[in-house]
Amino acid sequence: MSKIAIITDSSCDLPKDLVAKLGISVVPLRVIYKSGEFRDGIDIEATDIYERLEIEVPTTSMPSPEDIYATFEKVRSEGFTHCLVISVSSGLSGTYNTFKLIASEFDDLHIHVIDSKYLSWALGYQVIEAAKLVREKLDFGEIVEKIEAMKKQISAYFVVDTLEYLKAGGRIGRVSALFGSMLNVKPIISVDDDGKYFPLTVARGKKQAMKKLCQLVQDHVDSAKASIAIVQGRAEKEAEAFADRIRQLGDNIVDIYVGNVSPALVVHAGPGLVGLIIKNEK
Repeated sequence: MSKIAIITDSSCDLPKDLVAKLGISVVPLRVIYKSGEFRDGIDIEATDIYERLEIEVPTTSMPSPEDIYATFEKVRSEGFTHCLVISVSSGLSGTYNTFKLIASEFDDLHIHVIDSKYLSWALGYQVIEAAKLVREKLDFGEIVEKIEAMKKQISAYFVVDTLEYLKAGGRIGRVSALFGSMLNVKPIISVDDDGKYFPLTVARGKKQAMKKLCQLVQDHVDSAKASIAIVQGRAEKEAEAFADRIRQLGDNIVDIYVGNVSPALVVHAGPGLVGLIIKNEK
């Protein structure tokens, strides 16, 4: 009888209590300062990064091969026969390829690695669904098929106060740095089919950008039910006010989650990030 483990990386932004409840294994990305490396969400938290941003902007890196190897060894020792790994977008990180490389060393585990094409709760929603399907005792192949198909049900949008952090991290994709030099212009950033950032539209100022995010939700729930995740980095009041507006958009809002982004995402977005993830509910 098969026993299926679900593995992801720390860019999923899922709260630790939910991860524990669903039995998900999370491999940490790394936050790198001149003084050393720190495991995302284990050795370092978002608040630690904010406090040091004016002194030093760190970089990030994919999980260490050693941490991935140790995670596979752990699930094997616990009697799991199958592993479904759902990683941050390969268009934004080398994590997916590293998972695949290490997986090839475990002949006695049936490991399938999915490129989520996303990050944050757009990845997290896929991980949650996979864990639920395991509990429903679906076959491994069925779970893989459902999660692959699920990507089309998800969309993600982000507004940041400045593009400088994305630019410094080299993950700006097609989001032109020109926007950052234009007076008070805020691009709404989304993720394309290749899992890379692109500018969906622009707004004059943060307030107008938030209105456009709200309209994106409205356009969706006019014709379909949706679950909503709102993530933030040092933008608590904006995120809560946004959530309050979303709650008034009608009965097609199934649920709303409001939470923090991971330390690794803080590095690339900087303070002031508000993210919106919409999951279509059939």
